[in-house]
Amino acid sequence: MQVLQVQLEVGPDPAEVGRARRWARSRLVGSGIGDDEPLAETLILLISELVTNAVVHTGCPAVLRMLFGTSGASGTGGTVRVEVADASDCPPRQRHAAGEDTGGRGLELVDGLADRWGWQPEGAGKQIWCEIDRGGPVVAPQAPPPVVVRDSEVRESPSCLFTNLA
Repeated sequence: MQVLQVQLEVGPDPAEVGRARRWARSRLVGSGIGDDEPLAETLILLISELVTNAVVHTGCPAVLRMLFGTSGASGTGGTVRVEVADASDCPPRQRHAAGEDTGGRGLELVDGLADRWGWQPEGAGKQIWCEIDRGGPVVAPQAPPPVVVRDSEVRESPSCLFTNLA
């Protein structure tokens, strides 16, 4: 399996979300995912939601990464992983928007559209990630999760995939 990783530094300005979408779209096309494919549209929406959350809720710069895992002789299939790392150590909180609310739907969209998603500590902050399988054999371009030490207790990093958080 081969994994191609690309990344973009995103400034702490909501206007950066549009730049991240344009950058991601060009990288998707470069990886063989057509601009008009439903997969591309889904990935752009996921990227938009994760980058928006990082920029709006932390007020800090973030790093957007896309990892393209390929499998098979043709180099197709595999998994596309999107990661957004920021400097905040606050875990993501899935909200449940009501009626006319203009916010609070981002992680619900991620939960509904991604095959898997979750978060883990990264440096002094965190990384929120999601994955979409491209078809064929599923190979996730992910290293084993790191170990986290808290209060002198060693445990694996959070491996839960959030579906409903109250």
